[in-house]
Amino acid sequence: MSRANRGVSSRATPIAPPLAGGRFLLVLCAIVAVAVVLIGRITLLQVIDRPFLQSQGDARTMRHETIPAHRGMITDRNGEPLAISTPVVTLWANPQELTQDPLQRVVLSQALGMNLLDFEARLARFSEHEFMYLRRHMTPQAAQHILDLRTPGVYSQQEYKRYYPAGEVAAQLLGVTNVDDVGQEGLELAYQPYLAGQPGQRRILKDRRGRLIRELGVLKEAEPGGELTLAIDQRLQYMAYRELRAAVAEHRADGGVVVMMDARNGEVLAMANLPSYNPNNRAGLDPRGLRNQAVVDVFEPGSVVKPLAMAAILESSQFDRDTVVNTSPGWMRIDEYTIRDIRDYGQLDLAGILEKSSNIGMSKLALELHDMAIWEKYNQLGFGHNPGTGFPGESAGSLPAPIRWSRSEKATLSYGYGLSVTALQLASAYTAIANNGVRMPPSLLRLRQAPEGIPSIDPEVANDLLRILESSVGAYSGGRRARVEGYRVGGKTGTVRKTGVSGYDTNAYRSVFTGVAPISDPRIVTVVMIDNPKAGEFYGGAVAAPVFSSVTGNALRLLDVPPDHEVP
Repeated sequence: MSRANRGVSSRATPIAPPLAGGRFLLVLCAIVAVAVVLIGRITLLQVIDRPFLQSQGDARTMRHETIPAHRGMITDRNGEPLAISTPVVTLWANPQELTQDPLQRVVLSQALGMNLLDFEARLARFSEHEFMYLRRHMTPQAAQHILDLRTPGVYSQQEYKRYYPAGEVAAQLLGVTNVDDVGQEGLELAYQPYLAGQPGQRRILKDRRGRLIRELGVLKEAEPGGELTLAIDQRLQYMAYRELRAAVAEHRADGGVVVMMDARNGEVLAMANLPSYNPNNRAGLDPRGLRNQAVVDVFEPGSVVKPLAMAAILESSQFDRDTVVNTSPGWMRIDEYTIRDIRDYGQLDLAGILEKSSNIGMSKLALELHDMAIWEKYNQLGFGHNPGTGFPGESAGSLPAPIRWSRSEKATLSYGYGLSVTALQLASAYTAIANNGVRMPPSLLRLRQAPEGIPSIDPEVANDLLRILESSVGAYSGGRRARVEGYRVGGKTGTVRKTGVSGYDTNAYRSVFTGVAPISDPRIVTVVMIDNPKAGEFYGGAVAAPVFSSVTGNALRLLDVPPDHEVP
């Protein structure tokens, strides 16, 4: 090839490949398509799906949290707290967020006071959940100590815990709440809706770990529960419980009850029970201690109802206080049953029958009355009827209808067998004697004004019975140990055989005393029942009457009742 040709060839313009322009257009179209898709997606998310996505985002960050309501306080009649709610902290965890660091888990389990193996086993059980309790009802200081560890997945919530300043002294009356602060027993259960209040609600913002970022506002304020003012006087309650506990220990009894009632309006000033329990620490709880025996448990009252049966006898117009009954030889047979007195008392007037607690005298008088007389009197006095206090499980007792009664049944009813009552019913019945014949229904709550009451005994008969009750605690009577220095008091003893599987137990008794004080101007009615004393003495005059004396004497002084100028 010549030099000229080589020069021309080197200056020639290169020719572009035929597909170069096609590739450019293809790439350009791809870019445009991707841009269109992205713009469309952005438009879809920002415009069309925006409300939905925003709500989902809020749902994962914004929360509606319950504001716990403060449970209402229970106080005694003078405003002294008996049940209060204190703020506590509950720790919980999200097992799916909880730290996997073995060292942190060891530190956390130790801080919670848990065995590491138990802690790991519990975490394994809740591994598929997003919530588990770590520790409930901790003091704020103890909870903060654990929160300061800053363990991932551990959170806190505010709650309330019930505290009972009186402890075991008023446990059965007040009852208890469960771990969620809901009433389970006693007045806590009876007034649950009133005490609980209404929880509130607030809107808050949390991060993905559940930590509070800020509060967005309160949607509904929490409404605290109402305050409950009881009729009991905490001073009298402590004193009654102390004396009851001493008597139960001294006589090695199974338990006992003291009920003190205001004779003028029916308010229950004290209601003590044994066995009892500490509602602030229920470890090793004896289930028997949960029952409010004064309201729930029934028993045959025995001789303490003789004054009430005597009211029917005096109102019949067939007998008066001077009527004399021959009780010799100290026993009698009725319907193949033998009724006995402790000894042959011979001739007794009506006051003597109650003073000596003669079953023979009561039986002979009762058999002279029409069949319904004593039953009607007991019915008027509230036996066989619900007391109406609203206490859960309160008993109406048992007063069998007089259908085809035998003579023996009619007789035994007059001295306290064949019916069953509660200590509260017994106290209410005695208010009729103390209050000019008007019975006061019992009230566990403080009353703004005295109720009208229920006329149950002729006023003159009631006053006669007061004088007879006073003679029944005379210096030489079975109830003499119920006397109170400086005050005129009256009452009636009772010693009742307990029933077992095969009938009446010959070695188990209830010792009972019911009395009124002061006789000059009755203020209080007190019932004492000691269950199954086993230290030797078991008569009501020896076991229950001294408790009445101590409790009533202290109560009269605490209530500033002036002493009587003349005391028999």
